[in-house]
Amino acid sequence: MSSSSAMARILIKGGKVVNDDCTQEADVYIENGIIQQVGKELMIPGGAKVIDASGKLVLPGGIDTSVHLEESFMNATTADDFYSGTKAALAGGTTMVIGHVLPERNESLLEAYEKCRSSADSKSCCDYALHVGVTWWGPKVRAEMEKLVREHGVNSFQMFMAYKDMFMLRDSELFQALQHCKDIGAIARVHAENGELVTEGAKEALDLGISEMSCDCAHCPIYLVNVSSMSAGDVVATAKMQGKVVHGETTTAHAVLNGMQYYHQDWSHAAAHVTVPPLRLDPSTPNYLMSLLGNDTLNVLGSDHRPFTIKQKAMGKDDFTKIPHGLPGIQDRMSVIWEKGVIGGKMDENRFVAVTSSNAAKIYNFYPRKGRIIPGADADVVVWDPEGSKTISVDSQVQGGDINLYEGLRCHGVPLVTISRGRLVYENGMFTCAEGSGKFCPLRTFPDYLYKKMVQREKSQAVKAVEREPYTGDVVAVVNSGKRDFGASDLDTPTRPCTRHGGVRDLHESSFSLSGAQIDDNIPKRSSARILAPPGGRSSGIW
Repeated sequence: MSSSSAMARILIKGGKVVNDDCTQEADVYIENGIIQQVGKELMIPGGAKVIDASGKLVLPGGIDTSVHLEESFMNATTADDFYSGTKAALAGGTTMVIGHVLPERNESLLEAYEKCRSSADSKSCCDYALHVGVTWWGPKVRAEMEKLVREHGVNSFQMFMAYKDMFMLRDSELFQALQHCKDIGAIARVHAENGELVTEGAKEALDLGISEMSCDCAHCPIYLVNVSSMSAGDVVATAKMQGKVVHGETTTAHAVLNGMQYYHQDWSHAAAHVTVPPLRLDPSTPNYLMSLLGNDTLNVLGSDHRPFTIKQKAMGKDDFTKIPHGLPGIQDRMSVIWEKGVIGGKMDENRFVAVTSSNAAKIYNFYPRKGRIIPGADADVVVWDPEGSKTISVDSQVQGGDINLYEGLRCHGVPLVTISRGRLVYENGMFTCAEGSGKFCPLRTFPDYLYKKMVQREKSQAVKAVEREPYTGDVVAVVNSGKRDFGASDLDTPTRPCTRHGGVRDLHESSFSLSGAQIDDNIPKRSSARILAPPGGRSSGIW
């Protein structure tokens, strides 16, 4: 791409600008890769390319928080590298992706990161960042996590409670990893779901991160990924209601599809849907997860794009455990969620922007540079046609592989124009992006969106010494009567135990009980007692 086109002036005119908190009619002027002005009747220099957005929406570019590009996994390599994958992202309205670095057990985290960067830098068509997986634990991992944070722009690490003997950490290791994430200000992404142990896995992650464990606390904000079931969603909702710092991410597939796909007569169709955690058999689960996205219980929607071909999936034709786990979706994420979420009445256009862009930018600490259309932000912009439509088909997709989970789905709401860092990279089905034109985005630690509440809570709960003058008054002399200074009284009546209310009787601590053995059980019972002169006058009846 020529330098002149990269530095082009662009005026988007006549559209409605949609942010996560408001919608307004405004023009957007872009120059030098930055949004310069947002408003009406703008004064701009000549020579700008004008894009007519009348009747259209102008959105912040999408941010896909979970993609697996050029990754080897379960004896297969994903069908998209950083070029084809990010190109497909741009076609769908996504202008930034966050990929995964998953070191092998005992492999250096730094070496795995450098290997991924060397490939991505030369191929990516859009901006990107990286999560690094903590797939084993030891002093070397601890040191490399800190180095990745301080010197390499990584601010998130992913820990697994699944993939035993592969990526999974033991509880004690997970706790140490969470504590270290908190110490260095990183985001702890926890894959907490494992088959039927969904609820227990999610609860365990929350207990380790934000509850007590062995009288110690990690006090680490938790970011649960791949929330795929109603029970796991409820765990997140309950934790939030209790004031815990927890955020949840689900995927396009889990919020749209159900596990009945696994009973399809065509084996290849069933195998195409194999992923971890699996799609849920309860057909009401996707609707429930979409509702949680709409009401802010779940915060982010990622594609978790990990595409494999039918031939690669067929490695498990005789043993389903050998089917590579992963689903495609980087290209269709935004259109599918607009169709099922906005058109389906679960969210408005502002909430759509929040779950596909703004919340990710806030959590990963690059908001409002991305995720919002305001002067000074990166010019990552999408012109969205809410009335336009398309039918999804594997034959016309840009993403890799020969599988599309949403084959035949007609989506209302499509991207017409995608602008990345001020460059017009996609318009009406035509690409003008160049391989390697995307940039790595180093991310800062201690995002306010996660840590501000934690810091304030620790301040309010900290034990503080009371500063006061020493006591200088008289002290009564100790009287020694020859009796023991300590121990039980010689009196038959035991002393009343001290309550925690400083002498005021605590009714909750009463030893009175209506059940079990009683002190007067040895006294013979009388059937009745005649009261001769009760208070209030004589009684002739049985009291």
